[in-house]
Amino acid sequence: MPKLELPIAIYHEHPEWFSRLFAELERRSTPYERIDATRHHFDIEENGNRRYSLFFNRMSPSAYTRGHGNGIYYTASYLEHLEKLGTRVINGSRSFRYEISKALQLSLLHSLGLPYPRARVINDAAEAPAAAEGFRFPVILKPNVGGSGKGIVRFDTPEALAQASRSGTLSLGLDSTALVQEFIPARNGRITRVEVVGDKFLYGIHVYITGETFDLCPADICKTSGGVDLDRASCAVEAAKSGLRVEGYTPPLQVIVDVERIMHNAGTDVGGVEYVIDDRDGQLYYYDINALSNFVADGPRVVGFDPFVKLVDYLEQEAAQFQEKGAAA
Repeated sequence: MPKLELPIAIYHEHPEWFSRLFAELERRSTPYERIDATRHHFDIEENGNRRYSLFFNRMSPSAYTRGHGNGIYYTASYLEHLEKLGTRVINGSRSFRYEISKALQLSLLHSLGLPYPRARVINDAAEAPAAAEGFRFPVILKPNVGGSGKGIVRFDTPEALAQASRSGTLSLGLDSTALVQEFIPARNGRITRVEVVGDKFLYGIHVYITGETFDLCPADICKTSGGVDLDRASCAVEAAKSGLRVEGYTPPLQVIVDVERIMHNAGTDVGGVEYVIDDRDGQLYYYDINALSNFVADGPRVVGFDPFVKLVDYLEQEAAQFQEKGAAA
């Protein structure tokens, strides 16, 4: 592989999530540059000269929960600007649009004919009871701009939802948009996450819920109907660290095909799709499309290899190909 003349840009908001990615790049002496998405500017009149061999977008939709909401819609504009300049962007503007809209994610699943939990989209909390009409309860209220399960609340009855709607305590999140969605009880107390790199299947994991509280963010619950925050330390990528049982799993071929098709249509090069099996009837539902994947903790033990090695292999290959194209142009 030819030596990279320009660094790979890692554009990120969280100061710790990507330490293993940085470590693998440094181990290989691969040139890279960290870019802080929380304090940044770009010049509209930039002349198009390339500064990076590759731009890897790692902006988180949950940034607003850490006081960095200023970076979210800024990032959407910046990614489109880079693409107009001809920069190769991993998880670019199309992917990021899906990343910051749970409504668009379900719309994509619907367009692909794939199963997902019944949901309706609202822009006023007063609409929540009407949006839930005809749904199986429990239901959840899920902010459109999500991440780490922030702001998701479960309601066991129509009366509880109506009371919360009247009380003015429901938060629709950063863009004042939310989903009212059927809650899916997980068969065998687990959800499944399937990761892709370069549009292709990388690995799958089962994450098992404790059964004591709704403390698994990928299972959609991080608050009680009373608005009390629950433990959010058990998101899929950190579940093993949190003491939850996590195991490597190769999903059925049809699921792999579905996930690759989802990611291709979302324009997501690197990320994960989560699904759950409904304990009531055995139906599989895809419910979350993630462009920001930190990978499972302790990958070699859980899935048999280090996902960050595969990721950096992919980044280097993409950067080298883009460099060659630039040289030939």
